[in-house]
Amino acid sequence: MNILITNGRVVDPASGFDKKASIAIANGAIAAIDDIPGDFKAGRTIDASGCIVAPGLVDLAARLREPGYEHEGMLDSEMAAAVAGGVTSLVCPPDTDPVLDEPGLIEMLRFRAEKLKGARLFPLGALTRGLAGDVLTEMAALTEAGCIGFSQADVALADTQVLQRALLYASTFGHTVWLRPQDRDLGKGVAASGPLATRLGLAGVPVAAETIALFTIIELMKSTGARVHVCRLSSAAGVQLVREAKAAGLPLTADVSINSLHLTDVDIGFFDSKARLNPPLRQQRDRDALSAALADGTIDALVSDHTPVEADAKTLPFAESEAGATGLELLLPLALQWGERSGAGLRRALEVVTSAPARLIRKAGIGQLAAGGKADLCVFDADHEWQVQPEALRSQGKSTPFAGYALRGRARFTLVGGRVVHEA
Repeated sequence: MNILITNGRVVDPASGFDKKASIAIANGAIAAIDDIPGDFKAGRTIDASGCIVAPGLVDLAARLREPGYEHEGMLDSEMAAAVAGGVTSLVCPPDTDPVLDEPGLIEMLRFRAEKLKGARLFPLGALTRGLAGDVLTEMAALTEAGCIGFSQADVALADTQVLQRALLYASTFGHTVWLRPQDRDLGKGVAASGPLATRLGLAGVPVAAETIALFTIIELMKSTGARVHVCRLSSAAGVQLVREAKAAGLPLTADVSINSLHLTDVDIGFFDSKARLNPPLRQQRDRDALSAALADGTIDALVSDHTPVEADAKTLPFAESEAGATGLELLLPLALQWGERSGAGLRRALEVVTSAPARLIRKAGIGQLAAGGKADLCVFDADHEWQVQPEALRSQGKSTPFAGYALRGRARFTLVGGRVVHEA
């Protein structure tokens, strides 16, 4: 069906286009922007008055809980949450059950996602078999099956020699390795080291758990030439190391989660398990450094770090509760809030959730608005005020540290491949 979107403010961070314009969509692609052909006939017209028309969001960190954790989230429920949040492309880590270390599992997951006709799914393959950290996976076969990179998810690699071999192999064949910078032994705590963790008697995770892992990654990048994406930076010291590595010309990119960007360890309050997250929430100086780094480009992308967790796993004592929070439906408003409060502005706020992450996964046509490109769009009302009510979220996981927060910005229409997949 041909669709015409009219009267909206079209903002495309990739090209700098920002003005009131119409967009014509035909055959799943953008036919024209602004200068609509006179003979274009629309089967449906969407009036975007008072709204912003932007590229669909690209989320680099979303656990969809299939296969293996269906009690915490189903592919259909999490895909519904994605498009409700204006997210049209998702990257999922390999820590499912079974682990995504075989081509058949990748193909099955992609087939399930395509059948749902929701957001586009880009899986990460396991870096080592079973994420055990011993034997490298068949990266070539996994790439052919549809993987866009390779990761250990949140499982730290203990053997530096294995990591070196993995980076060397990935570099040889042009693959990207996605790594959470966390030392295996120092990262076993449940809260960020500091006065609050000490006062609450919680096992701490020092900043050194991140920086030691980053030092190792950066040094191995120098010797192997590998391209690495660092997932979910959490500290000011980590930001500085990434900044220096980028200045030295290393092919290093990074992202930060909405949790670390907006919250601090103080939000744990009195053992609130909704704030039990991985990486743990750190101090205000870390949050401020992460915000500045996202604004100046040291950090490339903002992610939801969507991890649906069942209610029973969050009713346990803080240290025993499962880490994670739902975030797909919060990515857009929290990006907008950051852009306003930090002074980074609307364009940068949209860039870090659209064109910037799209560049990292190296898939043409997503994360931007261009004639002939994929018609993945988000039409949102930036002034719409709403309160985060967990039970109203479409995700099967209802736990979020932002419960009760008043936010602004909500998707009214989400289109994927020229199809309206969400309408509010």
